[in-house]
Amino acid sequence: MIGSVFVGLAYNIFFLPARLAAGGVSGISTILYELYQFEPAFVQWLINIPIFFLGLALLGKDFSLKTLVGTFFVPLTIYLSKDIPFAIDNPLLAAIYGGILLGVGLGIVYRGNGSTGGLATVAQIVKKYTGLSSGYAQLIVDGIVVIGSAMVFNLELALFAMMAIFVTSKVIDFVQLQTSPSKLVLIITEQEERVQTIIKEEIDRGLTKVRSIGGFSNQEKTMILCVVEQQEAIYLKKILQEEEPHSFVVFINASEILGRGFSLAKS
Repeated sequence: MIGSVFVGLAYNIFFLPARLAAGGVSGISTILYELYQFEPAFVQWLINIPIFFLGLALLGKDFSLKTLVGTFFVPLTIYLSKDIPFAIDNPLLAAIYGGILLGVGLGIVYRGNGSTGGLATVAQIVKKYTGLSSGYAQLIVDGIVVIGSAMVFNLELALFAMMAIFVTSKVIDFVQLQTSPSKLVLIITEQEERVQTIIKEEIDRGLTKVRSIGGFSNQEKTMILCVVEQQEAIYLKKILQEEEPHSFVVFINASEILGRGFSLAKS
């Protein structure tokens, strides 16, 4: 429900005032509002409800309940906030900030295993019966809407709509992955006991050891994998530079960590 509210606000504050048909049923309602002044909330309900029952028949009951919530609450938010005194009609700002707000909303919905229905359901139907991936199926469906917007508005606004779709997709990934400042540390060393002691005693983290062969030296070495927080990574880097300067160390951003010490307690 919270995610659906963000999706509705993104539409009323950014996309509709800037005339950006950024894919989906909301994009269709933007086009119809421009042509005939049809109320966007009612248009979305009229399109979403039959699509919902179509998806129920073709995709099964598993997706239905949470999809029904999104199908109802997004147009409801659009209807209740249609007179909101904030509106951005600059297409560039609307594409960027509308895409961010829409991405946050959809990311929250998807993290709750829900859906806002509409053309996302159509994309799933296309995927099921054509064998296309979810991404390609969604691209085809949204692409048709964007092409329609280019014919109704102009090519420039259609390009801004595509920009909004791109921003939205990136923010959805960010929200779903719950990106964290954690680091994956890869340490390739011949002094595994020494490095293991440093990690356990200095920063109190677990580790995994993988036997490996050096590509240049052809000698057996040990690769140690360890996940640490940002400040622990800085401290570990300093210690390794001082005490194990010959070890090969790589720090990689870790988007989400599941397990003890992170999503679960250490003990």
